[in-house]
Amino acid sequence: MKKMLKLLALLIGIGIIYAGTMLLLIVQGTKDTPAENPDTVLILGAQVKGSSKETAYPSSVLKERLNEALTYIEENPQATIIVCGGQGKDEPDSEANVMANYLIEHNVDQEKIVKEDLSTSTKENIANAMEKEDLGKTVIITSDFHIYRSKLLARRLGLKEVSGLPARSRTSVTANMYSREVLALGFAVIFSH
Repeated sequence: MKKMLKLLALLIGIGIIYAGTMLLLIVQGTKDTPAENPDTVLILGAQVKGSSKETAYPSSVLKERLNEALTYIEENPQATIIVCGGQGKDEPDSEANVMANYLIEHNVDQEKIVKEDLSTSTKENIANAMEKEDLGKTVIITSDFHIYRSKLLARRLGLKEVSGLPARSRTSVTANMYSREVLALGFAVIFSH
């Protein structure tokens, strides 16, 4: 019985150290600042909602990312904008299409927007975008809790000049997203090479 309790205490201790380390890295990402004069602005997708392609709209998490992007795009008109995200089973349209429509509705020149609409993960977002364009100096725009992992994956995929613009997460799902990110970041650190 004592051995079992010691093993349980050890596992709990490892779990606490792991979660604490991942949270520190995530918080570090939330403080990132974007580079000036980027060649590419890469906006990562999140869930879209609606009952049909015509009524599709960005979820609150995706809207935070897009609204953060609008100001930065206005300040950096030279940058190519790549919107990333395929269509999930529960989505009425691809994330990239809904994102492009939102930006265009907010006066972003559609000639500047490139759609990457096949990906189903952060790693695919970045890899597929790299296949579409030579990204050069890149700013990734995503939720604050997602910046560290996104930049880690981008570097591992060979993107040399990458910085992040964190969209502050203020939605009711923020706590859940941080919890999920603790697991996702651990997986990325260990398995994404």
